[in-house]
Amino acid sequence: MRELVERAIDAQGIARGPARRGGRSVTVNLAESPLSWLAARGLVDARQCEAGERLRGDYERAAIAPATTMRWGVQRVDGGGGDGLDPATAGIAAKRRFDAAMAGVGRGLSDILWRIVCAGERLPEAERALGWPSRSGRLVLTLALDRLADHYRLR
Repeated sequence: MRELVERAIDAQGIARGPARRGGRSVTVNLAESPLSWLAARGLVDARQCEAGERLRGDYERAAIAPATTMRWGVQRVDGGGGDGLDPATAGIAAKRRFDAAMAGVGRGLSDILWRIVCAGERLPEAERALGWPSRSGRLVLTLALDRLADHYRLR
């Protein structure tokens, strides 16, 4: 899905609010995850991106994020899930995989990994929330994604 908007960019190239007439701007896809945004620009490699997407998949399957509305997804009436597990068991298995992956990454690296990959925060927002210096988050994120890819045994 594409949800394109024009954003004004400042002198450092960071998008700041709606585009102004005569100023520099960039087209942003609001539906794109921060991890895929970094991968599309060559800031993380394919192995790191695959590891992050696998973690995000387990996070979403485990339904760890708070639900704010009714779920409108299609539910099977016969109780089958297609993968041999009922939905509750599949969620529990995904939660265990997620917890094992986060433990494998380690305490110091799991914070930035969760914020970018699972919560969908942009890198500057995550750096501010963690109290880190500007532009330090990408380095730590790539270390976390490398460790995550090692956990998943991706080559």
